[in-house]
Amino acid sequence: MSKVNAPPLGLNRLAKYMSKKEGKIAVMVGKVTDDVRMMECPKMSVCALSFTENARKRIVAAGGECITFDQLALRAPTGANTVLLRGPESRAALAHFGKRTTVNNPHAYDGVKPFVRSKGRKFEKARGRRKSRGFKV
Repeated sequence: MSKVNAPPLGLNRLAKYMSKKEGKIAVMVGKVTDDVRMMECPKMSVCALSFTENARKRIVAAGGECITFDQLALRAPTGANTVLLRGPESRAALAHFGKRTTVNNPHAYDGVKPFVRSKGRKFEKARGRRKSRGFKV
């Protein structure tokens, strides 16, 4: 699975989603990251692709557990008592990606944010970027 389809989820948001779901396992295809803004982590069972080191420590210290998808398949083969979660889809990185290229879509890369070294007068402001400088793509 690509990184775009497996965005990370912070402990704070994970705790918020699981607040009234005691006894259930949070299942997330992605990485669980630590959130320093959260003072104490509640007890919860979390299944994810990976955990950051500090997130794993905080979950285990609170009496919870971090399990893999293999362990989840053995524990709940039908998916009973699990809550499927996903991370946020709008991230800063998505501004650079562009749309799907098809025959009907000639504007696949319109409005795509370039990876620019700097935002000054000399950087990617000439031909191809402005109508007044010959042409605009």
